[in-house]
Amino acid sequence: MRRRAAAGAAGFLVAVTGGCGLPGAPAATSTTTPVPTATAPAPTAALLPQEQAYMRVIAKVLPSIVQITTGKGLGSGVVYDGDGHILTNAHVVGQSKSFQVTLASGGEPRKAKLVASYPLGDLAVIRVTDTTDLSPATFADSSRLRVGQIVLAMGNPLGLSGSVTNGIISALGRTVTEPQGEGSPGATITNAIQTSAAINPGNSGGALTDMAGQVIGVPTLAAIIPELEGAAPGIGFAIPSSTAKDVADQIIRYGKVVDTRRAALGVRVNTVIGADGQPAGVGVAMVEPGGGAAKAGIRPGDIIVKINGRPTLTAAALSEVLATLKPGTQAQVEILRPNGTTRTVPVPLGTLPSR
Repeated sequence: MRRRAAAGAAGFLVAVTGGCGLPGAPAATSTTTPVPTATAPAPTAALLPQEQAYMRVIAKVLPSIVQITTGKGLGSGVVYDGDGHILTNAHVVGQSKSFQVTLASGGEPRKAKLVASYPLGDLAVIRVTDTTDLSPATFADSSRLRVGQIVLAMGNPLGLSGSVTNGIISALGRTVTEPQGEGSPGATITNAIQTSAAINPGNSGGALTDMAGQVIGVPTLAAIIPELEGAAPGIGFAIPSSTAKDVADQIIRYGKVVDTRRAALGVRVNTVIGADGQPAGVGVAMVEPGGGAAKAGIRPGDIIVKINGRPTLTAAALSEVLATLKPGTQAQVEILRPNGTTRTVPVPLGTLPSR
């Protein structure tokens, strides 16, 4: 079952495409089929230069892609280092603590344990005990990406091991929010890469690569058309590699994420529904002592309606706005008081805890 939530682009919703999309899926025979290598028999027709380039990238990166099987489904992962660490999505691991990992080259599944999950950014690191023949991927600096670059998405969509799709970088700097529910942490992804490469259930946690054979992102979301409740062709989203690498490095070093690099107001909120049945703002349920909101005089019962002039009609919208801001800066927050008066207050932004 694919789940949905409001996305940054109007008219679309985004669906998590990971292990929760394949509940209880058995390992298909294709999941253990070895990935073709550069030593495979040559085709009868001469290859075009672009075909040769694709094949080189696939031969380089695909051995780094693994299938992760939990008790409730399956997804993809990327071999991060030779010590057995594998990077994936938090919604792929879900609530599981142990996993079966199958290499792209096939063979018996290997046992793995959770190192740490970071639901706020929908990333997680697991570790296999058997590190034999692991092929760590190379991660690129995603700040250097450009719209129009050719990319390949690699993973295990629908349990079909070692699948590859191609496309381009359609846009950069998107902010999208996942649905929240069973198997989905409801994360807000900042600076997301929008791609036309097909991303299907089971692709989550895999790799979006450039034509140099470097991982530039972690495929995480696919857009759907609300009216049809079906996939919107050519609209998928990936967590940028620099963000994924930062999170993975923190988890491996500290056992958790110690710096989210996300801004926070210092409040707990819920969406307020107006008399017309539509979202009307974000109600403040609790103010953290000593936080930015407390210092600015925001109180429980206030309704946050704008930040820096941008409407915040829902809790998801508030998260998306805050995700674009930096800790240590100041935001202009417009609030509606219980007595009906409106005022704008400057709020010093703190750092969002990793939970």
